[in-house]
Amino acid sequence: MDFLSIPIIILVPIFLLLVFFYTYNQQHTYGRKTKKYHPVCGTVFNLLIHFNKVHDYLTDLAEKYKTFRLISPFHGEIYTTDPVNVEYILKTNFENYGKGTYTHNILEDLLGHGIFTIDGDKWREQRKVSSHEFSTNVLRNFSSVIFKNNTIKLGNILSEAANNNQIIDIYDLFMKATIDSIFKVAFGIDLDNICGSSEEGVRFSRAFDDANTLTSRRFVDILWKIKKYFNIGSEAELKKNMKVVNEFVYDLIRIKIEQMDKTNNEFSKTQLIKEDILSRFLQMKYEDPKYLRDIILSYVLAGKDPIGITMSWFIYLLCKHPEVQDKVAREIKEATNVKEEITNVAEFAAYVTEGALKKMQYLHAALTETIRLYPALPMDPKICFSDDVLPDGYNVKKGDMVSYLPYAMGRMKFIWGEDAHEYNPKRWLDENGYFHPENPFKFTAFQAGPRTCLGCFMFKLSDVNKVPRYRMSINLHIDGPLEILVYNRFGLKNR
Repeated sequence: MDFLSIPIIILVPIFLLLVFFYTYNQQHTYGRKTKKYHPVCGTVFNLLIHFNKVHDYLTDLAEKYKTFRLISPFHGEIYTTDPVNVEYILKTNFENYGKGTYTHNILEDLLGHGIFTIDGDKWREQRKVSSHEFSTNVLRNFSSVIFKNNTIKLGNILSEAANNNQIIDIYDLFMKATIDSIFKVAFGIDLDNICGSSEEGVRFSRAFDDANTLTSRRFVDILWKIKKYFNIGSEAELKKNMKVVNEFVYDLIRIKIEQMDKTNNEFSKTQLIKEDILSRFLQMKYEDPKYLRDIILSYVLAGKDPIGITMSWFIYLLCKHPEVQDKVAREIKEATNVKEEITNVAEFAAYVTEGALKKMQYLHAALTETIRLYPALPMDPKICFSDDVLPDGYNVKKGDMVSYLPYAMGRMKFIWGEDAHEYNPKRWLDENGYFHPENPFKFTAFQAGPRTCLGCFMFKLSDVNKVPRYRMSINLHIDGPLEILVYNRFGLKNR
């Protein structure tokens, strides 16, 4: 983390004075009605020190206090793992907690005025349109075909690696497969990152992920606006990455508009409009390139990262728990009822029907347990719009940032019991072996609907002693490769 021209020796006493002033001011009421505030556990300076393991640092603090404060020179920062507080913030008093100008300013360069950065009427409009579009059979069917085709591509790569005893970086493959799928669904464009045939697509993907990481740094870097003004350090790097991202996206929007304008045949135009999200927005006369860019990049972030990240952590946990991996594989084989010899991935994919998926209760549990421990969105900050009192009896002030912590919540013993840190899919199954969901304010991780597992291969870590670290970004990316060995489980051959 670069402090750039302000020495630590100056920062430390400033923050210590802030802590003293803040706690003194809030504990001494001088005859006024007493207001209670959550215990102070440090300052945002601590987040800078622990930046690369900030979610574990916050988890350690949450084990001492369900809800606590960190001091910032600009506003109070409250962090909570209390399900009662979470329900209050997300549901009971929803209108009082949102992105606000603070979060909007941090995310604006990356996501503009997309659904993750706005509040009020603009948010409701985008949510209404998005909800309608994603509920249509046309888009659901289109996206299902795209994801299935890219899953088959991925499966063929795994099969080839298994046949040749190759070590592969499965995290990289998952991220490429999901961004290919999301771009096809969002823009109707084939990036083909998974085969590496598009240099522009690879450049965009790398720039987008780096911009994600650099944007998340702003939450703990109190100097980011100064760096942006002078175009130095991490902000200069972010600007360079956003130039790559914006040029790529605007070119795609321009091409799509030209395609639609040149289509004279009404039948062809109707077919074009019915498929990808961008075409459907253009059909509704949303033609401002900046507005379209903001909406589409929000979809890319929401669709690409949670799927690729979750599948990567899932494979890691299956490798660490081979007994779970074997049980998942047996269940998939039984659910798909494959009785004939399968010669390739595409043949196996044909057996993975909706009916078969409904039978995979243990797989559902194993995936959900992965999300409990490694939620794609590990921390979700909100801004308090007016003075309030949380259900735990403590006050929050207008302008305070209130964040709930899915990563830490998944490790809290008061929520999950003494084995909270252990990977145990059985906690999600009832006595009959059927999946049962938990209270959504207890299990707060993002879920993007039904998930499909390939089920054809056995995975092992290439280095069983290497524990992957997460990369600091908005979502819980794996830092570096996740190298595994792939073995054919059912004698599958890539022919």
